Amino acid sequence: MIQPHIAVVDDDAFQRRVLEEYLSRQGYRVSGAESGAELRALLARRDPVDLILLDVQMPGEDGFAVARFLRERGNIAIIMVTAASDTVDRVVGLETGADDYVVKPYEPRELAARIKSVLRRSGRNGPPPANGRLRFGRCILDLDARRLTTLDGEGVALAASEFALLKVFAQHPNQVLSRDRLLDLTSNREMEPFDRSIDLRITRLRRKIEVDPSKPEVIRTVRGAGYMYAPDGD
Repeated sequence: MIQPHIAVVDDDAFQRRVLEEYLSRQGYRVSGAESGAELRALLARRDPVDLILLDVQMPGEDGFAVARFLRERGNIAIIMVTAASDTVDRVVGLETGADDYVVKPYEPRELAARIKSVLRRSGRNGPPPANGRLRFGRCILDLDARRLTTLDGEGVALAASEFALLKVFAQHPNQVLSRDRLLDLTSNREMEPFDRSIDLRITRLRRKIEVDPSKPEVIRTVRGAGYMYAPDGD
């Protein structure tokens, strides 16, 4: 079995080494980078990275800027690492395309569980999703390739968490799914008191797939109940 490749991006050399050693013991192949520039150099080596563990508070180019660069580049899974008191950082991290976040100080087992969950949702760890190409508004979702394209075939950057949402909607057409249900189906963890991840991710998806994101016809809001995928806007 191929080991998933994880990049740890943190300017704190001690914390970076601790994470590298721990994740290596968990069976992952791990590379370290102290900055966004080092991460770019790592990615340029054409050694595919499956998941990036990204610290928010770094001098110069912070984690948010790095996350935006990664989202423009493709669908590498991202877990942001934030300070315990920085609720705003968590929301901003999700808005910039992170798939999940962990809060310092964290338990190593919690981090390992989050990594497994994100890798599973991204399709990089575990059985592949069912074959199929589905229309989502002005885009086509290829479940087998885990790829979103425009109708003209142009690739659209898609986070692992966004793919997980689209896959769930594809499996439940014309069904109203609550936020709690979507969280259960996509990440298998309980919603935190201020967790806006589902709303943020659906907002991002609408910008990509809807003809008019301000008047969504594909992923619709059902007031007081949740969201519904309407194939072909039916």
